[in-house]
Amino acid sequence: MKVIVCLDDALGMMFNRRRQSRDKKVIEDMCSTTNTLRIAPFSESLFRGMSVGLTVDEQFLEQADCESVCFLENQSLLPHIHKVDQIVVYKWNRRYPADVWFDVPLEEWCLMEKEEFEGNSHDKITKEVYVRK
Repeated sequence: MKVIVCLDDALGMMFNRRRQSRDKKVIEDMCSTTNTLRIAPFSESLFRGMSVGLTVDEQFLEQADCESVCFLENQSLLPHIHKVDQIVVYKWNRRYPADVWFDVPLEEWCLMEKEEFEGNSHDKITKEVYVRK
């Protein structure tokens, strides 16, 4: 399973039940790398009008198989980590207030790719691709 997540520099994902940031170019980049995404209903509005097939379900991580691509915003990944072979992180290169954090230590994974691009809402977004060590 491949997981995609957007994080700040402190691995923050959410604050006060809101995503910390959203960026149109990040969503476009995600959609350009897959035909289908598994997401929670909370994330559905980000993908309106995008050319990607969506499977929307609260239990999307439980239902995902080894071929699935999942976008994670407000769930714990740790209970499902045994199914994950790749983590794609979009970093905002800033610190925001957070009350939900990504719960997988990335230092236990191997960084395979890193690229930077200009986003819609941020001057610099870093995309990192991690695989199991």
